[in-house]
Amino acid sequence: MTPLRNRISLPRSERAPVAAARRVGPADPHQRIEVTILLRRRSQPNDYPKISQMGARLPKDRLRLTREQFASTHGADPDAIANIRKFASDFGLQVVSEHPGRRSVVLAGTVEAFSRAFEVELTRYEYPQGSYRGRTGSLTIPVELSGVIEGVFGLDDRPQVQPHFRIRKELVGQARPRVPQGGYDPPQVAQAYNFPTGLDGSGQSIAILELGGGYRSEDLNAFFGNLQLPTPKVTPISVDGAANSPTGDPFGPDGEVELDIEVAGAIAPGAQIGVYFAPNTDRGFLDALTTAIHDTNLKPSVISISWGAPENTWTQQAMNAFDSACQDAATLGITVFAASGDNGATDGDPSGDLTVDFPASSPHITGCGGTKLVASGNTITDEEAWNELNQNQGATGGGVSQFFPIPTWQQGASVPTAPNGQAGRGVPDVAGDADPTTGYNVFVDGSSTVIGGTSAVAPLWAGLIALINQSLQQPVGFLNPLLYSQNVEPALNDISQGDNGGYSAATGWDPCTGLGSPDGTKLLAALGGQPVGQRRRKATTR
Repeated sequence: MTPLRNRISLPRSERAPVAAARRVGPADPHQRIEVTILLRRRSQPNDYPKISQMGARLPKDRLRLTREQFASTHGADPDAIANIRKFASDFGLQVVSEHPGRRSVVLAGTVEAFSRAFEVELTRYEYPQGSYRGRTGSLTIPVELSGVIEGVFGLDDRPQVQPHFRIRKELVGQARPRVPQGGYDPPQVAQAYNFPTGLDGSGQSIAILELGGGYRSEDLNAFFGNLQLPTPKVTPISVDGAANSPTGDPFGPDGEVELDIEVAGAIAPGAQIGVYFAPNTDRGFLDALTTAIHDTNLKPSVISISWGAPENTWTQQAMNAFDSACQDAATLGITVFAASGDNGATDGDPSGDLTVDFPASSPHITGCGGTKLVASGNTITDEEAWNELNQNQGATGGGVSQFFPIPTWQQGASVPTAPNGQAGRGVPDVAGDADPTTGYNVFVDGSSTVIGGTSAVAPLWAGLIALINQSLQQPVGFLNPLLYSQNVEPALNDISQGDNGGYSAATGWDPCTGLGSPDGTKLLAALGGQPVGQRRRKATTR
């Protein structure tokens, strides 16, 4: 490939092959693909809302932008979009769509044309889990686009993330699971966590991001019918060509999709639920996130993410792009939750090194860790960090980011240094029941089963915030700075027992369960500006 003149490397775009992948040949030069170009904001950094300051205020004291206001003030600059149009024309690419609010332009063309446009070699790779089209090294862009393009997504289509759910061990391997005993119905978990009553999430919209699988309406009707609850209004949204595509395998990605919908919907049955289906690539994941954030139809006030992967499997441009999108969510009054992972303190990294899961490690996302909950009614008799690694049943993810520095609101939380010796962002922020042995009774592909994992915690918290938004008659929005404040922290059940294979739970914040599990009624009071007193203490069997 002949180098093009007057070009620079696109910062933080470096890519390496998947572990154990081998190159099998060049990508088909005639294959037609689509690529998302992420552009910088039109506003200057000093003109962008001060998110940490805003996040420290109570919801009633915040100034939020509408999606239309955001697009006109902080969306992509029209001149930048025009520059991308010219760039596309110069290299034989077509503009498929432009999204000023999302700061995204989608281009289409052949592999050969994109290879010339970004001075990159696209290659076919095979590895034990499959194959993908990939690249190595950095991308380059024309020098006149320096500072205009923040990221390029879609050249590489490797699977980016995994779902964070765990089916209870005795059910794994059964062709059709028997009706299980011993799990909790989601409303029972809500009762144990003292969720506010008399609310159903009416007027709220919950976005759920999914990167595979699907749901069946008959499963949802059966699940909610068994709970004597109305089936929520669920709307599938296609992103980048993906769709609601149930596989029929209750142990596959359908388990994730239906778990997320059923947990969130059981907590807030009056809320609308938008399920954003996208391909499992960094492009698909980012496009699903920005589509949900800037959706002017459903207008979600809370987003639930149950997919992720270790930080070191992401490009820095992708992590920056996700975090930037979640900053946008904060200015719009949207709360974003993400599961912290199900593989303990290593997050399943083959090296066994301590690492955290992304996107839960984004400072503008509320990371959700996992506990083992023993409760009866509204009484918690025991709760500790989830760790069943010795039973091959997983453990709560958590630790310290080696990419994101420690945010100001977490500096008093005694976060340990990251494995690289830096002061990093601690993960998770909050927790909830996740151990599959104390998991959630759900209905997937015609079968009753029990599922846990931190992927259940994100929709649990999303449902709670939908209830709180309904009560406050305004969105809570960015939650993290308030969680660590003196008034709100006592609204969480401190978890001080257990570990995740690398860190131990402790009084106060810890890298297993964060600040703890919710006392929903106290949290509602605290976010409404009412004092909540001391942390709720649990009777314990230990």
